[in-house]
Amino acid sequence: MAASLKAHFDMLARYNAWANTRLFEAAGNLSDADYRADRGAFFKSVHGTLNHLLVTDRVWMRRFTGEGDAPDRLDAILYESFGDLRRARETEDARIVGYVTGLDEAALAGVITYRRVSTPEVLTQPLAPAFAHWFNHHAHHRGQVHALLTGLGRHAPELDLLIFQRLVDRGLA
Repeated sequence: MAASLKAHFDMLARYNAWANTRLFEAAGNLSDADYRADRGAFFKSVHGTLNHLLVTDRVWMRRFTGEGDAPDRLDAILYESFGDLRRARETEDARIVGYVTGLDEAALAGVITYRRVSTPEVLTQPLAPAFAHWFNHHAHHRGQVHALLTGLGRHAPELDLLIFQRLVDRGLA
């Protein structure tokens, strides 16, 4: 039997936290110069891209819950220190997992209304497709960091969803 939409998003929230942990472990092995260097990514560096992911999580969580700070720029640097950014990432991932797993199917069938960060328009859309975008956005930018790590000659961690699912099946994630 196919998993419910609820189970699917619960799994993606947990996967997201797992993948972020692995990515931060790898990024933590970079020199500060490599971590901050403009490597031509959309948000320039590993540092900029990891900050962007936290920015957008805070924006979306504010949209979903009405709570928390929401930066007004997608390229905001919320934390200059890698250690502070990593702790904030862990806190935000726990918040995301708690929020998503706390929803029921009826809530997933709801809608949200929000203002875009980059334009003044107000949008209303169903919650479930917003979640699909949100988790896809994570994978997109984690992939950029993964490519930056690879380009720096560093071991970039396995981030495949299938690996996470296999670990869950074996009780290891």
